[in-house]
Amino acid sequence: MKKSYFGLLCAALLATGVGCTTQKGNIDYSTISNLDIDRYMGRWYEIARFDHRFEHNLEKCKAIYKPISKDKISVENSGINRITGKHKTSYGKAHSGKAPGQLRVSFFLFFYSDYNILALDENYQWSLVGSSTPDYLWILSRTPQLPQQTLDHILDIARKRGYDTSKLIYVKQ
Repeated sequence: MKKSYFGLLCAALLATGVGCTTQKGNIDYSTISNLDIDRYMGRWYEIARFDHRFEHNLEKCKAIYKPISKDKISVENSGINRITGKHKTSYGKAHSGKAPGQLRVSFFLFFYSDYNILALDENYQWSLVGSSTPDYLWILSRTPQLPQQTLDHILDIARKRGYDTSKLIYVKQ
């Protein structure tokens, strides 16, 4: 019974932006230890993701991060619904989190969620991003496609961190 209450509490906390870290499936949520936020800014293409309601049926997905001020970032996520053909864009904001590779992102009022950079190419050409739950995972790239060898490397990192990479949806760009 305690486990179900804890799950409900985590869901409620995540919805309010507080977040909740669990070890479901022994997932390693730790972020990278060093992030040059200026180098991270710009356009990122979504290579793969776990499916979730706010990106369901979207392809040609990308994110654009731009500095607003020293402490704030604008976030623009977009994609095209593969069924309706309609373009969808969501605008949000972000600021640094508690860990060096963590951002706190909001698309609605003051409700923030964790954006954990789990792995990052030394040249900032690809990124593996998760949250404080096992339900979110993205592979991002500066280019619309990644070489298979690079993708395999990122997938190996995700698996070693405890993620079930068979649940990834590969995004048509």
